[in-house]
Amino acid sequence: MEWDVIDVKPVAPLALKVQFADGTEGKVQFEPSHLTGVFEALKDPIIFQQAHIEDGAVVWPGNLDLAPDAMYQAIKTTGEWVLR
Repeated sequence: MEWDVIDVKPVAPLALKVQFADGTEGKVQFEPSHLTGVFEALKDPIIFQQAHIEDGAVVWPGNLDLAPDAMYQAIKTTGEWVLR
């Protein structure tokens, strides 16, 4: 699918650069206020750096993932997806 993530790189504390199957590229930025509940583990820089791709989605250890379709729509529109 067009929103399948094919590349992900942590580029700064709490930020990722992603590329989708159709060539769209952009940034995912986590605001500290979003790092609650299941996402609290991403406060640990070692965990955050372990971002990788499984089945077209960005994932981390512990069954953490991001919805690639929502990410794609935001990045296609503004070049960035900010999670607040």
